[in-house]
Amino acid sequence: MKIAGVQTDVLFGDIAGNLERVASKTREARQNGADLVIFPECSLTGYCYESLEEALECAQTVPGPATDSLQSLCRELDCTVVVGLIERELNSTQVWNTAVLIGPDGVIVSYRKTHLPFIGVDKIASYGANPVAIGDVGDFRVGLNICYDATLPEPPRCLALAGADLIALPTNWPKGAECLPAHVANIRAMENGVYFAAVNRVGVERGCPFIGGSRICNPYGKTLATADETEETILYADLDLELARRKTASREPGVVSLHREADRRPELYEPLTKPHGMTPPGRSANP
Repeated sequence: MKIAGVQTDVLFGDIAGNLERVASKTREARQNGADLVIFPECSLTGYCYESLEEALECAQTVPGPATDSLQSLCRELDCTVVVGLIERELNSTQVWNTAVLIGPDGVIVSYRKTHLPFIGVDKIASYGANPVAIGDVGDFRVGLNICYDATLPEPPRCLALAGADLIALPTNWPKGAECLPAHVANIRAMENGVYFAAVNRVGVERGCPFIGGSRICNPYGKTLATADETEETILYADLDLELARRKTASREPGVVSLHREADRRPELYEPLTKPHGMTPPGRSANP
């Protein structure tokens, strides 16, 4: 499978304009052979919302008109896309930071961000409750995380243990987070033995600059494609399903062999599951 990561700017609050941009970039990527096209976090809505009321005005239902439009695009082009958006439910006053995998037949799977930093819409969004969102794209199993999720080891590990071959990470890494595009995709790919595509945005939104650096890595942590800090671009990479599912790394057969899933010792990890008793900064209580 060939994938594309679209590092692009996003129009704040302009759903129609962002849908046009997604359609144009998807067509370009499809012309270059991409089967799956991944866009940044909140790529349909923008990210830097300052109040719940403001976010609700642009929030989308899933499925809904925006995802229906992208389903038609995917049916026309015979491809699949991952987009980010602010989600709401009908008759609800909650919003979620959501990534959606959409194909010719509609929404394949959606994922609500489970770990929320105190920045942008995440300050007012509700926590997602399901850590595992995996959908099939051809023979590949594609798992979804969003931005801050991947700065913690557990969310990508949950996807890998559930059978993901590729983890798609729509993200909005801002200035000050330069270590993340430089290292996160490589480390999460290597430690989980999966392909990892971190797709960041560029541009400035309400005074917040975003730092690009999108990257696609193979299951050994090798960088397959990367972007710079400021330019809109499309990254491409060819994925090998057999490599994604070959969890044993034999550097020297019979002498050095690694299996990062089988070599785990879960019986030692009980402290990881204990409640920490702390309250996230800026929030009144844990999810």
